[in-house]
Amino acid sequence: MEKYVILGGARLEGEVEISGAKNSAVALIVAALMVDGVCIIENVPLVSDTYVLVDIINQLGGRAEFVDKSVLKIDASCLECCEAPYEMVRKIRASSYLMGALLGRFQKAKVAMPGGCDFGVRPIDLHLKGFEALGADYSVEAGGIVDLRAEELCGASIYMDTVSVGATINIMFAAAMAKGQTIIENAAKEPHIVDVANFLNSMGANIKGAGTDVIKIKGVKSLHGGTYTVIPDQIEAGTFMIAAAATDGDVLIKNVIPKHLDSISAKLLEMGVVVEEFDDSIRVAGTGFLKKANVRTMPHPGFPTDLQPLILTLLTGAKGTSIVTENVWDNRFRYVEELRRMGANVSVDGRIAVIEGGGKLIGSPVSSTDLRAGAALVVAGLMADGVTEVFNIKYIDRGYEEFEKKLRGLGAQITRRVDGEKGKSATIA
Repeated sequence: MEKYVILGGARLEGEVEISGAKNSAVALIVAALMVDGVCIIENVPLVSDTYVLVDIINQLGGRAEFVDKSVLKIDASCLECCEAPYEMVRKIRASSYLMGALLGRFQKAKVAMPGGCDFGVRPIDLHLKGFEALGADYSVEAGGIVDLRAEELCGASIYMDTVSVGATINIMFAAAMAKGQTIIENAAKEPHIVDVANFLNSMGANIKGAGTDVIKIKGVKSLHGGTYTVIPDQIEAGTFMIAAAATDGDVLIKNVIPKHLDSISAKLLEMGVVVEEFDDSIRVAGTGFLKKANVRTMPHPGFPTDLQPLILTLLTGAKGTSIVTENVWDNRFRYVEELRRMGANVSVDGRIAVIEGGGKLIGSPVSSTDLRAGAALVVAGLMADGVTEVFNIKYIDRGYEEFEKKLRGLGAQITRRVDGEKGKSATIA
């Protein structure tokens, strides 16, 4: 098992380049299964989730390979198998997109319930409701395998009971080649929803309204190949913005879309942090003092739930009482116990966390509970006095490309080590 070893106290300074959006890339890779031809996807983040999906496509009979760094070539024209490999599907949440993509192209799919980070109940009932509205039937077999079938998919009006990114994308996939028009109301509006729609449109789909709460899809007979570039990663950019503020640093974050970061920028400005926006970059600098703040996670354009663990960690360094309310997932505060090991004064009651900030974090052994919580513990280690060991970093590898390398480039004292290496757990080489 690998771990990060971090010596806290270093101020982050310099420039960092943001990779392609993981949440977009995993959807676009699956969307390529619907295309009768070759897709070239550029700016793909080199993270474990994308590698798993590449393996799944190859096992399904398609051909997927990286032809250059961050450039993925996918040819699914000969794809015939509609049953995804169980063990691989269970590794990542994004495997749920295989349902919509395979159903949309072949009118059938057999996919196990997806895996991924465990921070609350994430049912797929909205996905299945959408598929049923389009004319599909389903059954759930032993082991949680969903068997979807349709004689013909036909457009329908679908109202989402709650805003769901995954269900919105899955219904878009299934409707892209369905007969007639599909209207999704109360649709998710995240940047990667727009990215998926733009990708499908570039391959011949007819999707309008992505980025609003009403998406209209006119089904087409087939999708053709092409080249597409993944948008920059909003969550990775937000992670480095918060890391810069947490270390009282001064960092220029490059290859971003500043508009996607408005909710993060606004909260950092409220906390007294300097934020300067440029065309495709953003500068974040500390001022030596963090103000308390209240944060409520919301669907886009609200404050993203994926950055909740990071902003809460930052608030431990702000004097006074801050409150973080989690409105998206029901169990996303499990990492708080790890922060308490480092001296954080945080109490949790259901979906609400109260942070008594201003104290100094102390380096300690802690363990990642999920992807973004893992990144938050790394930021906590950068803030802390002494050495912090972050275990279970396989979660972090799911969504951050060369995380420790980028941090070291900004001056962080962080190394990746194999747990149990003698004589290396208490100091940074």
